[in-house]
Amino acid sequence: MDKKTILIIEDMEINRAMLANIFLDEYDILEAANGKEGIKLFEENFSNLAAVLLDIVMPVMDGFQVLEVLSKKRLISEVPIVMITGETSVEYERRGYEYGVVDYIHKPYHAPTVKQMVKNNIDLYAYKTRLEALVKAQTAELESQNQLLMKQAQKLRKMNDAMIDAMSNVVEFRDMESGQHVKRIRVFTRALAIEIMKRFPEYGLTDERIEMLTQAAAMHDLGKIAVPDNILLKPGRLTSEEFEIMKSHTTKGAEMIASFVRMDDEDYFNYCYDICRHHHERFDGRGYPDGLKGDEIGIAAQAVSIADVYDALVSERVYKKAFDKETASNMIINGECGCFSPKLLEAFKAIKDEFAHLADTYSG
Repeated sequence: MDKKTILIIEDMEINRAMLANIFLDEYDILEAANGKEGIKLFEENFSNLAAVLLDIVMPVMDGFQVLEVLSKKRLISEVPIVMITGETSVEYERRGYEYGVVDYIHKPYHAPTVKQMVKNNIDLYAYKTRLEALVKAQTAELESQNQLLMKQAQKLRKMNDAMIDAMSNVVEFRDMESGQHVKRIRVFTRALAIEIMKRFPEYGLTDERIEMLTQAAAMHDLGKIAVPDNILLKPGRLTSEEFEIMKSHTTKGAEMIASFVRMDDEDYFNYCYDICRHHHERFDGRGYPDGLKGDEIGIAAQAVSIADVYDALVSERVYKKAFDKETASNMIINGECGCFSPKLLEAFKAIKDEFAHLADTYSG
């Protein structure tokens, strides 16, 4: 099997040599000394590129000018681009991420770190490409067999569930979460939704809607696929700039749902979208990304929000120890971990022991 290619666009020959040496065993290497040469090599070898390492400061055409050209040609999203810089400017990094850069390599290079970071992004893009190809194939099949839509519905739901599981597992793998995290979010959400249905019929929940809501809950952190590893896996407190990037997982997830998840069931689609985008909204309007207030927030997102917070509290994370179940429940009920609907808190309070049992049953 032919090797894939890494394109290094860097004006300093010694830096190109150092980077090339890191990847020579696994990839063919192309080198360009400036942005103009880099664009030419990019277009000539596009189909075989695994990644592009792009310096910012270069003669003839700098890194941001290269990104502008590739962006206009809609090529950036097709190949992971990693920026090379000796700067530590937040503004530089912000500009790169806005173009779609996946990560930054800072000079001087640490070869093992650079190799692993680039490999992670190459693997992620390959997985993303396979998922997108799968969804496009599903869409084409449904459009060509519209007359069989009803017969296909059950099959499509199963395929969507498998895709949801696959994408959720990608997020968990990158986020270093327990493999049981998505299962816990599902069972917590189902338990809470059932109690809401019993107590508050005004929300219009039914057994069928609860099943859809439960499946859609797995999509809540889909957008973390787009968050760089250095932010997603940071063990300490995020800076304000990093937190803004982390917050974007809500809108990125919703964009992914809107752009490539084609679901015949409109209610199911709406649950997925609502959960991805709004599970960090707060009942008092101080959440993100849209600052929704009260029941402007969909019931699905409200339920998943409580489930997600509870799981975060009772689970050990890189930045904290796990709280015991009783303490976690009291923190939610007393408003120490966000602002939730009084109705949902009433439902949660009634089944907090069930949450504790589910947390033990599906512990990681």
